[in-house]
Amino acid sequence: MNETICALATAPGGAIGIIRISGTQTLEILSRVFTKDLTQAQPNTIHYGHIKNGEEIVDEVLVSVFRAPHSYTGEESAEISCHGSRYILNKVLSLLIANGCRQAGPGEFTQRAYLNGKMDLSQAEAVADLIASTNQATHQIAMSQLRGHFSSKLAQLREQLLKLTSLLELELDFSDHEDLEFADRSELMDLTKTIDNHITRLAKSFETGQALKQGIPVAIVGKTNVGKSTLLNRLLKDDRAIVSDIHGTTRDTIEDTIDINGITFRFIDTAGIRQTQDEVEQIGITRTYAAIDKARIVLWLIDAEPSTEEFNNVLQRTESKKLIVIKNKADKADNNSYNLLNRPFITISAKFGTGIEELEQAIYEAANIPALTENDIIVTNARHYDALVRAHDSIQRVIDGLQMQLSGDLLSEDLRQALDTLAEITGGQITPNEVLGNIFKNFCVGK
Repeated sequence: MNETICALATAPGGAIGIIRISGTQTLEILSRVFTKDLTQAQPNTIHYGHIKNGEEIVDEVLVSVFRAPHSYTGEESAEISCHGSRYILNKVLSLLIANGCRQAGPGEFTQRAYLNGKMDLSQAEAVADLIASTNQATHQIAMSQLRGHFSSKLAQLREQLLKLTSLLELELDFSDHEDLEFADRSELMDLTKTIDNHITRLAKSFETGQALKQGIPVAIVGKTNVGKSTLLNRLLKDDRAIVSDIHGTTRDTIEDTIDINGITFRFIDTAGIRQTQDEVEQIGITRTYAAIDKARIVLWLIDAEPSTEEFNNVLQRTESKKLIVIKNKADKADNNSYNLLNRPFITISAKFGTGIEELEQAIYEAANIPALTENDIIVTNARHYDALVRAHDSIQRVIDGLQMQLSGDLLSEDLRQALDTLAEITGGQITPNEVLGNIFKNFCVGK
């Protein structure tokens, strides 16, 4: 924290490159390599000049100056905007390091922002999620967390828990008065259940958060040669899978992603299901069943009326999934010849693209993802989820204890555990260095 750090904050090779500097010696070090003395520069100002190495001009640049505590890290900071040549960027970084800077580690700027109180730990983690966001939904979730909506909700829950704990611990100070109760047990039970409902709702959102972050898995299944690979290629608008009239061409799962209405879906083309003696194809069919088990949505592609036995087998294997039945080869088949046990189905032609827009809309609706805004709180971080589960366990022990009429000191201990566990999420507790290191190690250098 006493060292001044520097790093490239943009990808090299572009038209413009930005080098970020932070620390107490930022402006002194910059003044040694810049054509102007910046030690007295006003905050939030931009300065034109040249980066120099002795008499050599390295580049024509703009330097943005930020004064503590009003900077990203809360320290004296600056950003050098120069040309994006790899040679220039490396030269400027080398000059800064030679004059007293140290190369920043991954996420060190954001880590300093956290340690200097510019953001809490959950907001710091949201920075990485924002950089990694690949669609509208993950962007909105990251922005919500970065703006502190999750932190505010946790602060409200902790405040309520702290009030309960304080009342129970106050009773302990008057333990010689056995009949004295500062916390009405019925009100305590109601409030504890309300808090637990909020924590449970946040924990349950993790499944949706993970699906949005990693892509909602969609398995395309059916017999051989019904057009599964053709459908995958049509959805991806790319020849991703091999298409052939030969049965059993697809012998392994093929995955790729597309965005539908701002949500990422991860499509899995599977081996055709049929009886076979081919050992390699049988392995592919086994993986098809595994893909169905992992999928949230299953697209069952058919090109002929399935038997009742086949249909019941599919329903049994996908009973916990959202099943969409698709009748392919609409350009060839007779639409009126399909009954499907009176179950609704979508008619398409994967070869010619007929019905694909209707299918995409059906897939989006099957995901059952509510319309998200920046104010919605969706948990996407496994560390946060683990803390919420442990907080729920502690609160549940309080509820059980109230029902068993346990003493206030035992109830208070479990409430304290819930408080400490929720504090882990935002960093309100002293967080071990190894935990911080694990959080920031996957950040970009320069962020």
